[in-house]
Amino acid sequence: MRDDVPAKAGSVSGPAFAVPGTVPEGAELWLVRHGETEWSRTGQHTGRTDVELTAKGRTQAAGLREQLGHLDDAAPYVISSPLARARDTARLAGLDVDEVDPDLAEWDYGDYEGRTSKDIRAERPGWDLWTDGVPGGETPDRVAARADRVLTKTCSRLSAGPVVLVAHGHVCRMMGARWIGLPPSGGRHLLLGTAAPSLMSVQYGVPVIDRWNLPNPAT
Repeated sequence: MRDDVPAKAGSVSGPAFAVPGTVPEGAELWLVRHGETEWSRTGQHTGRTDVELTAKGRTQAAGLREQLGHLDDAAPYVISSPLARARDTARLAGLDVDEVDPDLAEWDYGDYEGRTSKDIRAERPGWDLWTDGVPGGETPDRVAARADRVLTKTCSRLSAGPVVLVAHGHVCRMMGARWIGLPPSGGRHLLLGTAAPSLMSVQYGVPVIDRWNLPNPAT
């Protein structure tokens, strides 16, 4: 990417995030969604409620050691969401958290916290989180702006080695979409399972998704 293209928060109609030209070829930016919780298992929207990992979620988190073990020698810089389910996933995966960033917190679901999409659509047909947002919570543009801030900050560290972001399903999907220049609604196309890591990189100056939603050994 050109050095003169700024990384900025976009909107549904505005410019997408632009990866700056300082990111080296083959850089490793890992996204890790936390392990299973009781609410993720039942499909309930889990934003700021600090739900703990289930026994399966803890096993999934430990399984990440196998998938990310090659990073041990690279001493990755690890940034985590402040929520316990993300921090516990990092710990069980053997990742030493260097920084906690509130911008990695999950989507604030407002009035829809704890509710399932099926339940919401029963009273609001056609509702789509990625375009409509939530009453009393965050809009897609606001979540995209948080994702853009994290990605902009992360880009400055990738020249020193791999970076691992440990966060949540919808915010990780938003970062995946923004990395490759999609509008906020693009995150709907990137399905992501619990404790399923993804790798984003740069090839020939172009931001790419190298691997996405890698199956966790414990799933």
